[in-house]
Amino acid sequence: MKENFDDIAPYDDSLFPSKLEALVKEPGFQHAVKYILPDIDYHSLADNLVKVRGKEELQLKIMHPFLEMLAEKYTASLDCVGLHSLADGLPRIFMTNHRDIVLDSAFLNLCFIRAGITTSEIAIGNNLLIYSWIEDLVRLNKNFIVHRNIKEPHIALAAAVHLSAYIHHCILEKKQSIWIAQREGRAKDSSDRTQESLIKMMTLHGEGTPLEKLTPLNITPTSLSYEFDPNDYLKAREFLLKSKDPEYCKSQRDDLLSMETGLLGFKGRVNISVGNSISDELARRLPVDAPRSQVLKMACHLIDHTIHSGYHIYPINYIACDHLEGNNRWHDLYTESDRRAADDYWNAQLDKLENKDSFSADDRRFMLEKMWTMYANPLKNKLLACESPSSL
Repeated sequence: MKENFDDIAPYDDSLFPSKLEALVKEPGFQHAVKYILPDIDYHSLADNLVKVRGKEELQLKIMHPFLEMLAEKYTASLDCVGLHSLADGLPRIFMTNHRDIVLDSAFLNLCFIRAGITTSEIAIGNNLLIYSWIEDLVRLNKNFIVHRNIKEPHIALAAAVHLSAYIHHCILEKKQSIWIAQREGRAKDSSDRTQESLIKMMTLHGEGTPLEKLTPLNITPTSLSYEFDPNDYLKAREFLLKSKDPEYCKSQRDDLLSMETGLLGFKGRVNISVGNSISDELARRLPVDAPRSQVLKMACHLIDHTIHSGYHIYPINYIACDHLEGNNRWHDLYTESDRRAADDYWNAQLDKLENKDSFSADDRRFMLEKMWTMYANPLKNKLLACESPSSL
C-alpha cells in the first residue's frame, strides 16, 4: 500500500481555495504582512491570494515579487554561481549551510526562479510552526514538515523513517528537488558541519545497501555566504547566556525575533554557490556494500568540503580573523576604511541588545569575540578545504 504523506507534505493544490480563504482572514497573518510590508494594500493582496490555485502559481505570482523586494531592500546584491551543474535536469537534494531561518531556502529558490528553474520543496522544523496559520502558510508554499524534539525513541524513529520515505518519494517519484539544511539548527559560530544523523535518516527508506539508497538522491552541497549576519549579536548573546547558565534555552519569542531580524536586517552582499552532486564521487570511492558508518562519514566529508570550498569571502571575514589572531595576516585584502567600518558595525550590533547597559565590559568583550569567531570561521574552513584534497 502506498504511504500517505498528508501529515507532512506541502498542501495539495486542491486545498488552496479553502486554505487561502482562511489564511487571509487570520489576524496573525494580516498583522505579520503589514509589519513586514507596512505600505501594502492588504485587501488587494488578499484578493489576489484567494485567486491562486496552486503552489507554482503562488511561487511565481506572489512569492517571486516579495522575495525580489526583500533582496532589493535588505541586500546589496544576490548572486548565484554553479547553476550550470543543474543542466542534467535531475531532481536533487540541495543541502546548504544554515545561516538564516527563512532566507537560506528562499534566496536559493529566488535564484532558481530568475534562472527559469523549478523551485525546490523546503524542509522546515515543526518547532518554528508556532501558530497554526504559519503551518498553513508554509505548507501552501512548498514546505514539508520535519518533526523534531521527539522524546520517545520509538516515535522518533518512526518519524525519521516516514521523513526518509517522503524525501525518496519527492526525488524518485515526484521528480521534485528539495532543500534541507546540513544540520538541525544554525551553526551559531558559523563553523558548518554536516549532521551525520541527517544523512543516516536518508538511508532509512528503500531497498539495497546504504550506498544504493543514498546515491539516487543526488545530494548537491550548496554554499551560502552572507556578508553580514543580522542575527550575529543575538547569537553572541546566546553564547554569553549559555556560558553563565548551561541550561539556558531559547524561547519561542527568541525564535520569532530571529526570524524577524533575519528577514528585515541588512545582509550586504549575498553569494550562493551550487556544487556538484556527491553521488558519482560516493560511488567512485566506496564499494557498493560499504558499511553504513563508512558511507555516512564519506558523505558528510564530501558535503562539508564542497560547502567550505564554495564560500565567498568578504573583507569583514579577513578583518575578523586578524582581530582573533591579533595580527595583520590578511591586511592586504582590506583597507583601513574597511576595518573601521567592520568595527563600527560590530559595536552597533551589540548596541541593539535589550538592556545593553546590564552587560559588563567583560560581557561585551566576550560577545565581540564571539562575533569575530562567526565571521572568521568561514575563512578558516575555506582555507583548510582549499589546502587539502577532498579525501579522508
